[in-house]
Amino acid sequence: MNGATALIETLADCGVELCMANPGTSEMHLVQALDSVPRIRSVLALFEGVATGAADGYGRMTGKPAATLLHLGPGMANGIANLHNARRANAPIINLIGNHPNFHVGYDAPLTSDIDTLARNFSTWIKSSSTEKTLAQDGADAYTATLRQSVGTVGQISTLILGADAAWGDSLGKVQPNPLPLRSKIHDQTVENVANTILSGGKTAMLLEHHACDQAAMEFASKIASKTGCTLFNGTFPGRAEGGPGRVAVNRLPYFPEQILAALKSFDNVILVGGQIPASFFAYRGVPGQLIPEGCKVSRLTYREDDAIDALERLTARLDASSSEIVRFQKEDIPKPTGELHNVSIIQSIAATLPEDVIVTTDSGGGNAAYGMCQKAARNTWLSLTGGAIGQGGPCAIGAALACPDRQVLALLGDGGAAYTNQSFWTQAREGLNVTTVIFANNKYNILNVEYGRIGVKEMGDTAASLFDISNPIIDWVAMAASMGVPGGRADTCEELCALLEKSYATPGPFLIQASGELQR
Repeated sequence: MNGATALIETLADCGVELCMANPGTSEMHLVQALDSVPRIRSVLALFEGVATGAADGYGRMTGKPAATLLHLGPGMANGIANLHNARRANAPIINLIGNHPNFHVGYDAPLTSDIDTLARNFSTWIKSSSTEKTLAQDGADAYTATLRQSVGTVGQISTLILGADAAWGDSLGKVQPNPLPLRSKIHDQTVENVANTILSGGKTAMLLEHHACDQAAMEFASKIASKTGCTLFNGTFPGRAEGGPGRVAVNRLPYFPEQILAALKSFDNVILVGGQIPASFFAYRGVPGQLIPEGCKVSRLTYREDDAIDALERLTARLDASSSEIVRFQKEDIPKPTGELHNVSIIQSIAATLPEDVIVTTDSGGGNAAYGMCQKAARNTWLSLTGGAIGQGGPCAIGAALACPDRQVLALLGDGGAAYTNQSFWTQAREGLNVTTVIFANNKYNILNVEYGRIGVKEMGDTAASLFDISNPIIDWVAMAASMGVPGGRADTCEELCALLEKSYATPGPFLIQASGELQR
């Protein structure tokens, strides 16, 4: 058995079931190993950013890592944007990066690069010195590292950089998986301190993020809110949130900094559960970067790596709230809109036709704005754009569909972001995935128009306008998707959009809808 086969056999024994791949010459022995270990499903992506984004979606939905197979430093570099998003989402991923054999590195061949330096931007665990004798154990250690909760925003991504000589050399064979790591539990005194803060008077907000977004955690938090009158918030872009009728009702913080400050203005206390003090996505002159109103006290129940479910259960008991009410989203009848398409009518069309238990991935302002109305329509799992690097939604939908083949996936994408990773359509078609993609086709980077106005510009010049405009030439999304094997249609009215959405859900396999028109309202 060579090193590559020992590695892949070990990863399969650990529980890896999917490898998103875009291999090259230095990974041929790994391809051969995947060919001999059918327990791991290997899926080709035409662009590495699709492979890494799909691994992200898979990890968010299953809680365990998929592997990616990428070609040296340049191949990995093509996937870094979505690895950045995955790091912010705490998604577990194992990157297998091929490299030259040790004896070849010194020749400075064309694809030689400092892979370690690139990988440090998104990896919680890196190894680049594997040999054929250590490679299997390195794989087991990489798997364990993806399930270990790391401090701060380090994430849960392992990167194993293996030279071809480690892959083709004779191995000692596969190794046993390591014991699985557990989340840390907070001290009793921390529970007591937070309870005293809540009971001391004043208005309290509780910000639930990461592990605290689990439904079990939010049920305890909802009991606390019912008992004490505190208000619950999720962050603006949670990596995964379960919503819809019957699920715990929680507010979500808005996007712009002045909106967050306004939402928190009336509170005397903010308690952090799993996250950090809210920070604005971007810095603005005269606006604070950390978004806590002056005079508001910040306390912490758990850090990102702690067991938020256990902590909130203990806090619930301390506050004698175990029998208190859980406030849940209520179902409402959302009528299908009629007439012209704009942002509001598109969102209503999506909510009015939303299938039960749908997984939604977003990559646009319009898609994220649909969250509120959709919570009244049907049960859903929402995968947000965690790191702000657009081009996530389509690949993330692939991973979600591979993880949950019995569920409908809906990708809500802006045309700008979708153009970054349009190769997603090809993989969706090849694998027959039940992904409906809605493109908000306004032919511009609309958020940049908004941001340009926020710096005080009254009139936009020709150069600035051209840098935000993608209408010359206009992209025909239906034709593009069809060329990659995905059927679809264009909607110019609400009636057409609702009909296409319902058709897509009733038709197995992928489907694309281009929602066109004036999308400014």
